[in-house]
Amino acid sequence: MAARAGVGRGTVSRVINGSPRVSDATRAAVEAAVAELGYVPNTAARALAANRTDAIALVVPEPETRFFSEPYFSSILRGVGAELADTEMQLLLIFAGSDRERQRLAQYLAAHRVDGVLLVSVHADDPLPDLLTQLEIPAVISGPRSAAESLASVDSDNYGGARSAVEHLLSRGRSRVAHITGRLDVYGAQRRVDGYRDALRGAALEVDERLIEPGDFTEEGGRRAMTELLRRRPDLDAVFCGSDVTAAGARQVLREAGRTIPGDVALVGYDDSAIARHMDPPLTSVRQPIVEMGRAMIDLLFTEIADRRTAAARGLQRHQAVLATQLVERKSS
Repeated sequence: MAARAGVGRGTVSRVINGSPRVSDATRAAVEAAVAELGYVPNTAARALAANRTDAIALVVPEPETRFFSEPYFSSILRGVGAELADTEMQLLLIFAGSDRERQRLAQYLAAHRVDGVLLVSVHADDPLPDLLTQLEIPAVISGPRSAAESLASVDSDNYGGARSAVEHLLSRGRSRVAHITGRLDVYGAQRRVDGYRDALRGAALEVDERLIEPGDFTEEGGRRAMTELLRRRPDLDAVFCGSDVTAAGARQVLREAGRTIPGDVALVGYDDSAIARHMDPPLTSVRQPIVEMGRAMIDLLFTEIADRRTAAARGLQRHQAVLATQLVERKSS
């Protein structure tokens, strides 16, 4: 091809790889030779030469059953897939919910078979982020583990979303607002508790610890927590739940106890998933831009990959992105 275009092999390579250091006339000659010879770039060879794999991994340290039962994960995956659609990158979905799966993942990552990793649903004590740091694999985490997160991260405004939900309930005349939390080893769930507490304090209301019950983002967790809250505080008049799935479980217990929604107890969820729209009555919920979060994770990962290849960029502060939430009011409150 170089002979057909009348240039050297290095010039052909620069044209194919989009380098700006080529004149328009030379670029036209090479492109004409490409078209005439029907050349198709060998992406595998190019990736190998550039020390790339052209693959990224979406790692979920949860059981597969949870991944396929909670809308949050499918929305993240949809955003990631949409952002990768016009690239040559391959996406690998890897579950690491068991010790055996984690061991296999550690071996796989140590072989540097991916260019970067997306981590979703990471708990505070999870060793995976530290492993990625040790292996110097670019990574983005969905939701930081703490305020001092060392990895690049994408999150929604958990504090602001929770506060707006509770302020909404207070504005409707509710004064005994309970909160079923998410898993409290997840930083986002901790921030929602902070938002709940500050909304009450902002209204000059005392925070009653008996109205806070730990959950785990699941429907069964919502049922268990709601049962305990009714036992401790049967006079509660509103519940803010850590997820829509949790709210579905809480609603079931409230109805079994003869409580009407929203007449006796107002109910608010989190995520604004399809569950919220199809619940009876439709559920007021805090909308997280989850699909957009998936897209943002890919954008940020590409930045991390580019930075990691620049030696001078090592040690720089990792990028953090926080997306706004929105309260969507429906008939449950």
